[in-house]
Amino acid sequence: MLRPQLLTSTRRLVPALRQKASIAIEGHQAQVVSSTTESASSTQRVIHNLLAAAAGVVTVSGFAAVIECTSEVPKYDPNGQRFSQDTFRGRFARMVLACDPRLLLYTDNYVHQCQYMLSNARLYDDRALWEAKRIFEAACPDGENIIPRPFRMSGYVPYNGPVSVAMISSQSTMPLLFWSWVNQSQNALVNYYNRNASSEMTNETLAKSYAAAVGSALLVAFGLATAIQRRFSPQRAKQLLQWVAFPSAIGASSLNCYIVRSPELETGIPLLDAQGNDVLPGTTSMEAARRGVYATTASRAMLQAPVYFLPPMIMALGRKFIPTKMVVPMTTYLLLTCFGIGLPATVAIFPVMSRLRADQVEERFQHLRDAQGKPYETFYYNKGL
Repeated sequence: MLRPQLLTSTRRLVPALRQKASIAIEGHQAQVVSSTTESASSTQRVIHNLLAAAAGVVTVSGFAAVIECTSEVPKYDPNGQRFSQDTFRGRFARMVLACDPRLLLYTDNYVHQCQYMLSNARLYDDRALWEAKRIFEAACPDGENIIPRPFRMSGYVPYNGPVSVAMISSQSTMPLLFWSWVNQSQNALVNYYNRNASSEMTNETLAKSYAAAVGSALLVAFGLATAIQRRFSPQRAKQLLQWVAFPSAIGASSLNCYIVRSPELETGIPLLDAQGNDVLPGTTSMEAARRGVYATTASRAMLQAPVYFLPPMIMALGRKFIPTKMVVPMTTYLLLTCFGIGLPATVAIFPVMSRLRADQVEERFQHLRDAQGKPYETFYYNKGL
C-alpha cells in the first residue's frame, strides 16, 4: 500500500501536470492559429499583388486600345507607317501599339495569317492591313523569324514588370542580386532579338555578350549593396538598399544594351533609301551602327526614370487616401503602368528609322545616286528597339 504522504503528493501533482498540459496545448493551438493566420495573410498579400500586376497590364493594354481605335487610318503603305515618324507624338503612338501586351495573345498561326493578308493587300481594307502589319512586326521584327513571347517588346510589361517590382522590394543583397540577374538576363535577350536583324551575331559572340552584360550588371548591384552595408548600420542599410535598384538598373541596363549590341559597331549596318531598300548591298555603315547603338543605350537608361520616380511621387501625394493594406498592391499597379507607358515614351525619343545626311556617312556612300540618277541627300537606317 502507498504511504499517506505519497498519496498526498500524487494528488497534488496530478492537477499541476494537468494544468501544465492544458497550458502547453493552448499555447500550441495559439501557435498553430497564429501560423495559419500569418500564412493566410501572406497568401492574401500575394493574391493582392498578382491582381494589381494584372490590373497594370490591363491598363496598359487599354491605353493602347484607345490609341488604336481613336487614331486616323491613312491609306495602307507597305513601306510606311500608320503614324508620322517625324514627330514624337507619332513615334510614341507607334511604340504604344508595338508594346501592347494584347499582342501576346495571337498564336503563331494567326501571325502567319497576317503575313498572308499583307501579301494580298488588295483583298482587305486599310484598318485591317495596318493591324495585320502591327501583329506581324511585333512577333517578327526581322520579317522572318517569330521570336519567343518573353523577349518581344509587347512582352516587356507582363514579363519584366513583376521582376522590376521584386527588385525594388529587395531589402538584402542576395534577393537584389537574384532579381538583378533575372532582370538583366531578360533584358539581354530582348536587346538581342530586337536589334537590327541585318547584324549577324554568332552563338559564341552572343554567349560572351550575355556573360559580360549580366556580369557587369551584377557587379554594379553587388558593389552598391556592399558599400551601403559596410558604411551604415544594419537598420539604415536595410532602408537604403531599396534605393540601390535605381542606380544599378540605370547602369546595368545601359551596359547590358551596349554590350549585347556592340558587335554591330564592328560589322556595321546597312544604309537604306526612303523606300527601305539597301543602297549598297553587301556594304555596311559603322557610323549608322554607332548612332543606333548609342541611341538605344540612352533610351534604356531613360526608361528607369518613370519606373522608379513616378510611382513614389504618386504614392506620396495620395498616401493618406490609400488603406495600409493596399499600399503595396497600389505601388505594384503604378510600377507596371508607368513601366508600360514609359517604355514606348523613351523608345520614341529616337526614331526607329533614323536619318543621316550624305555628308555624315562614310566616303563610299557619299557619291551614290538613286534610280533617277540624283545623288542621295539623306540615308536611313534601322536603329533597332
